[in-house]
Amino acid sequence: MPPYTVGDYLAERLAQVGVRHHFIVPGDYNLGLLDKLEANPKLTEVGCTNELNCSLAAEGYARANGVGVCVVTFSVGAFSAFNGAGSAYAEDVPIILVSGAPNTNDTGQRLLHHTLGDYDCTYQLEMAKKITCCAVLIRSGVHAPEYIDHAIRTAILARKPVYIELPTNLAGEACARPGPLTAMVKPVLSDVPTLHNAVSTATEFLLGKKKPVILVGPKLRRVGAQKALLQLAEAIGCAVVVQPAAKGSFPEDHDQFAGVFWGQVSTLAADFIVNWADALICVGTVFTDYSTVGWTALPNVPQLVANMDSVVLTDPKAYFGCIQLSEFLCNLAKESKRNDNTMIEYNRLRIDRPRGHTSHGAQKGDNLTRKEIVKQMQLLLTANTTVFADTGDSWFNGIHLALPSGADFEVEMQWGHIGWTIPASFGYALAKPARRIIVIVGDGAIQMTIQEISQMVRWQVPIIILLMNNRGYTIEVEIHDGLYNRIQNWKYAQLVQAFNTTEGKGHALGCEAHTVGEFTEALDKALEHQDGPTLIECNIHQDDCSRDLITWGHFVAASNARARVVN
Repeated sequence: MPPYTVGDYLAERLAQVGVRHHFIVPGDYNLGLLDKLEANPKLTEVGCTNELNCSLAAEGYARANGVGVCVVTFSVGAFSAFNGAGSAYAEDVPIILVSGAPNTNDTGQRLLHHTLGDYDCTYQLEMAKKITCCAVLIRSGVHAPEYIDHAIRTAILARKPVYIELPTNLAGEACARPGPLTAMVKPVLSDVPTLHNAVSTATEFLLGKKKPVILVGPKLRRVGAQKALLQLAEAIGCAVVVQPAAKGSFPEDHDQFAGVFWGQVSTLAADFIVNWADALICVGTVFTDYSTVGWTALPNVPQLVANMDSVVLTDPKAYFGCIQLSEFLCNLAKESKRNDNTMIEYNRLRIDRPRGHTSHGAQKGDNLTRKEIVKQMQLLLTANTTVFADTGDSWFNGIHLALPSGADFEVEMQWGHIGWTIPASFGYALAKPARRIIVIVGDGAIQMTIQEISQMVRWQVPIIILLMNNRGYTIEVEIHDGLYNRIQNWKYAQLVQAFNTTEGKGHALGCEAHTVGEFTEALDKALEHQDGPTLIECNIHQDDCSRDLITWGHFVAASNARARVVN
């Protein structure tokens, strides 16, 4: 009977924590490990076109599955994958980045390929420590179980990426079998006395306020606290607004939903009700230059801030650590008194949300516009839809969609890597194959990662890609224009068909739309096409962008251009 090895151990632990697909790019330092992972019947290997796409696919998979895995080779592979690890860290998404490494008998002794040409090969581990919450180098089979368990548990608890470096000759080295899984995935609970103290203080704080509003941020979804939030919102009865990266975290068909708060580019008068409030209950919020429109929309009222693992009050000042968000929200809901003043006022301000329909007066032969694309896209949304909106004007187009109950919305607003949607939606689709996935992406963005559409073909994933082709980096144009924002145009609809072969059953459909009628016909074809992705190249005028992007870009540009402050 063959010995139980380090590679076997890693494969079994990954399967135990719910991983069913692991994303890989083979290289000579990880081939032995890939054999071990492939041998586990619960794991399915997914080859990617490059390491950047591999890491971003794992990030998208983790958004749907809870944890993702990316396996690459040393240096030439890992350096590219670090971009996806940065995304996962910024977005609070747990991925496990595994890198093969040189043979232990050679490191420090000989010059090796896929290195910087120095004898010291520890540089990659040191780099990984800066962009993960845990980075380990396995040096022997004896210690491998300890290091692997520590890394995986840390990823799950911290909701951040971790890094495991495994020398090529250790994947097949013998090691102990896994112990009980419960020790590795046991959740960390709130400190009970601290939790009670935090709830009591928060309750007293809210009793002294007349106009509270709940502001929801992206970290709420990362800890799965949506139901607890709903319980608190309905207990208080106040208005609920969400940050742009948190769209979909609170039901948009709920009576208390008051829009997306994004400063001057808010939806449904969300900024008016936030400005009217005398207190904000901030749940999982993140305030950045982007989410505050160049620092112009920072809240200036007293705040009760409920983070993923702590509670903070700004006035009066108080801090409570070791508190889990769901537990805090549920307990606060039980103690809170009803206060619907902000909903009464909001109903006076409420803007009726337009529903999807063809633009008034739009004819089939009319030139296609951004507004028409968004309006027809609205008609596609169901409870089973997940929308991926790429960095750029796609953010603003997506923010204005009315999500039916059950629909999801995914953005990468903290890291903001253009092209993220293509590999991320592919990874997400493998974890949730029953959902209809629609991607909104710009032409500049898709040129970064378009190769991964070939994997959508290979796996017969029916993702609908709406490519907004306005021939340039429009978001950069609105922040700071220059010739560098003009890009080479491609024949995108034709390009994706190059990924079709006779080797598999998958097939990519490419459509080109210049008019309203052509776009409508392309959507009909996309809905019928189920054995692979559909890319609709939406040709719009170069200056056809949202008013929100223009406004947002103006203030972000002003923020970027501030002169250095000399103290």
